[in-house]
Amino acid sequence: MPKILTPTDILCSEFLKTASQITKSVEPIKVLRARAYQIRDSNVLIRASLLGKNNRYFFGLNYIHVEEMANLENPFVAFICGSVENSVIFPAKVLFNYLPSISHDRNGEYKISFDKDLNLVLSGRNNRVNCEDLINKWDSITTPTTISSSKNTAEESLHNVLQGRLLEIGNIRGFQTFCPNKSKTFNGQPLGNIATLKECPPLQFSEHDVLRQIDVLWFRERGSKFIPECGFEVELSTGTWSGVGRLATLIDYANTRLFIVSDDTKKYQQVLNAFSDFKPRYNHVQTNLVSDLYSAELGLRDLRVKIGI
Repeated sequence: MPKILTPTDILCSEFLKTASQITKSVEPIKVLRARAYQIRDSNVLIRASLLGKNNRYFFGLNYIHVEEMANLENPFVAFICGSVENSVIFPAKVLFNYLPSISHDRNGEYKISFDKDLNLVLSGRNNRVNCEDLINKWDSITTPTTISSSKNTAEESLHNVLQGRLLEIGNIRGFQTFCPNKSKTFNGQPLGNIATLKECPPLQFSEHDVLRQIDVLWFRERGSKFIPECGFEVELSTGTWSGVGRLATLIDYANTRLFIVSDDTKKYQQVLNAFSDFKPRYNHVQTNLVSDLYSAELGLRDLRVKIGI
């Protein structure tokens, strides 16, 4: 039975059709679960809404999705307000900075709305952002940009995001954290600045040259020593063998938990079947669960600060 398209589904399809008429380079971003597309050199998250009873266009948008988009190259969020002709094409990094002024629930779902004149509505009476220059700004997403040799793919950017989220979770929980990719960024900050340790501490029963290449490490301090709590390898497009191999340097630490973060369960099972003796030591975590945990940890941290407990 064919899927019944909602009015917002139809609006999104019309938006993509219009984009395809301007540039033939329109592809879904497969590593993201949100409705996002690479349109020429831009990465675009698409949202659609009809005019509500309060003369506003309402869009529910999760913090996790905005954060992921803001960490991509040349990112935008397209808000289709009733028709494709009323599309507000918002730079995602700018929208990310406005989020603190927009109400949200405990799950990080932001209540983004535009008034009938397509102004972004912020918290506070008559607090608006004039979006006139962003309405139908198709050239911002379809005009070729100057491509630098260091441009990240969507997979590389998401890899950095997941590393950043794992570092932040470890920091919130009070661990000492380490990441080898110090110059890669997450929310505008180098990962080396988010990690609490600038150098990976040597361990008695681990090969240090391999240990310091693991994507994210959490340590507990015990006196002058560091005890490895968790090791994480993020595997999006490089395969699982290398990550399993690097984590194996921590096998002799019986209480250290080892995690492969990926969405390819079949590949994970194939690799671990070849390491049957060590298979119980490894854990497989889907990328969206890391994101859900990160969102929950941020919410809990903010709630603790709010109530002082």
